[in-house]
Amino acid sequence: MTDTVSKKRRSEIMKNVKGKHTKPELLVRKFLFSKGFRFRIHDKKLPGKPDIKLTKYKTVIFVNGCFWHGHQHCNIYVMPKSNIDFWNSKIERNINRDEVTMKNLKELGWNVIILWECSLKKRKIENTLNEVVEKLLSLSQ
Repeated sequence: MTDTVSKKRRSEIMKNVKGKHTKPELLVRKFLFSKGFRFRIHDKKLPGKPDIKLTKYKTVIFVNGCFWHGHQHCNIYVMPKSNIDFWNSKIERNINRDEVTMKNLKELGWNVIILWECSLKKRKIENTLNEVVEKLLSLSQ
């Protein structure tokens, strides 16, 4: 199957895919800040440059896009029908990199929370974020 848009248009689309300050990430940051949590973002000193670092709780949060990080059994993660070998390889590399990053962070004594894009949709976001707050508060005791 071939791509439904031109190479030039596909390139424009892909250039606009953000890696930082995504809508789901901003929702999480805004919620945590409103609840009194203070944090740093994209700390380059830590493996994987976590989206959110809460030093007081020795916790990092990654807000993962379901497609880019290969979220299995998720309706957002749908493999493209063209250039299948490229996408399989790309997403597999992302998954492997994520596993190594989590292992390295845990070895350094950090708690790791992964939030998936699908868990931040309107129907689920309130429960998801409240669970994060509960987890953080349990770590401070």
